Amino acid sequence: MKLFLKILKYARPIEKYAIPYFIFVLIYAVFNMFNFVLIIPILDTLFKGIDASVAVTSAPDFAFSTSFIQDYINYVLIKYYGNGALNIRDVLIALSVLIVTSMFISNLFRFLAQKTMANFKINMLQRLRDTLFSNIMRLNVRFFTNERKGDILSKLTSDIIIVQSTATNALQVIFKEPMLIIAYFVALISISWQLTIFTLLFMPISAGAIGFIVKRLRHYANNAQEHLGEMLSISEEALSGMKVIKSYGIAKYIISRFVEKDTSYSKIMRKIETRQQLASPMSEFLGVATVAVILIYGGQLVSEGSLDASAFMAYIAMFSQVTRPMRTFVDSLSGIHQGLAAGERVMELIDMEPEIQQDNNAIKITNFKNSINFEDIQFSYESKPVIKGISIEVKKGETIALVGASGSGKSTLADLLSRFYDVQGGTIKIDGVDIKNYELDSLRDVIGTVSQDVLLFNDTIEQNIKLGRLDATTEEVIEAAKIANAHEFIKETENGYKTNIGDRGMKLSGGQRQRISIARAVLKNPDILILDEATSALDTQSEKIVQDALDSLLKNRTSIVVAHRLSTIKNADKIYVIDEGKVVEHGSHEELVNIDGYYKKLIDMQTLNS
Repeated sequence: MKLFLKILKYARPIEKYAIPYFIFVLIYAVFNMFNFVLIIPILDTLFKGIDASVAVTSAPDFAFSTSFIQDYINYVLIKYYGNGALNIRDVLIALSVLIVTSMFISNLFRFLAQKTMANFKINMLQRLRDTLFSNIMRLNVRFFTNERKGDILSKLTSDIIIVQSTATNALQVIFKEPMLIIAYFVALISISWQLTIFTLLFMPISAGAIGFIVKRLRHYANNAQEHLGEMLSISEEALSGMKVIKSYGIAKYIISRFVEKDTSYSKIMRKIETRQQLASPMSEFLGVATVAVILIYGGQLVSEGSLDASAFMAYIAMFSQVTRPMRTFVDSLSGIHQGLAAGERVMELIDMEPEIQQDNNAIKITNFKNSINFEDIQFSYESKPVIKGISIEVKKGETIALVGASGSGKSTLADLLSRFYDVQGGTIKIDGVDIKNYELDSLRDVIGTVSQDVLLFNDTIEQNIKLGRLDATTEEVIEAAKIANAHEFIKETENGYKTNIGDRGMKLSGGQRQRISIARAVLKNPDILILDEATSALDTQSEKIVQDALDSLLKNRTSIVVAHRLSTIKNADKIYVIDEGKVVEHGSHEELVNIDGYYKKLIDMQTLNS
């Protein structure tokens, strides 16, 4: 119940939908019941004649019963036709007009109820989806390294739709179906309370059978959504790495992984579908069985004269309709069980708090003035130490380089400055203030990053560059592209700056994508620049062009360069050599070469391999 109430808060203001829905369903239920009550005077007219069916000469006193409705209809007929002018044809025409009118009103309000419910569903789905996506965007980098993308996508798409359906089913369970059932049973009791009590004795049997069927649905549904998330992860990885799959000839292996998960998912879905599909036929069968018993007992009441035959036939017709909302009620309950399982997964992600929190009294940093200080930094990924007591000072205007073997902690140190992760020991200060005391957005505003893994969106070249500053003019975008050595190749594309570059910029070469990324950083114009192996994935010709662009970007800027190719950092003011999470050497290029230590060995290795 607690989970369900948390889900419903995304439908606020719920009274905007619940109150009109309640009113529309109430009117629909009353007129729907009235349609079946009209069977009694019609049958009386056909089989008993006019005198028997139209025998009320004065308006009856109001009573909430079918006999009042029947007597009032007869009174109206005799009043407006009267004095023997009435015949069977007239009565049947009048009753037919009445039942068509009643049916029109009933279905009109049914439509209005359904329209209200549709608006409720769409509004809730939008708010839930927006909230979930917004919270995903707030989560930290560590979360995305541990979670499967496919599982996140599953929660953002299929899980949310199931949750929204759950809320819709819940409103039906609360309002529509019970109201119809109540309206029908009020009419049934007014026709024959003895027969209705006899009928109700069979209801617990039906409810028990259905409850047994849907009992395990929530457990199955939870497993199904987890398997679907794993399938989406495999699909996303396969689509992203298609070139690797083709080049290594591992398509069959990837297919086998997908088929394995799909088979498990399908097995679970068969169990869910079996139980869901069994619920409705079982309910219908038990309903028909109950009608058969009613025929026996009701027939006895008719033969004893305690129940009119026309009333009994109307009773049977009305009871046959009771099974329909009951079946819908049962289906809604089974859907709610499945939805609550999806709801747990969605709410778990919505309620998840970012690991990196901003202090309530955080201050805004507008620009970088003096220095960056890494003071005895300690950091581990889970239980594996990555950085072990590193201390570095970067003065304004300096370019420092971090070099070392893969896994030594270079990129992690740069990530800590941007607070993608928080240090587990020591402090990082900008202008003497711990970066934890700065507003996160303002901190990242003064830092720009150009990395090896370039992220471009399926949009135009201009819009991808504008991500550096969304309010930039086209002229500013072009100027940034020129500094990044990107203007010439952009002009040669099909639509220039308006050219769409495809998913992840795959219509461009690696060097072109990197220069777009550099243009984006130029446009942002950050005080502090981080270059994280920005040229390591490029060929020699592309590296030369990109390096020229980087040199333009680095002018008069405080920069931290994470380098794999040592030839790119010869002009750095200071070079810090990191090995196994510690600074083992530091100095200028010439100083480190003369020391003939670890840095010199790295230089010699790259020279030998080039």
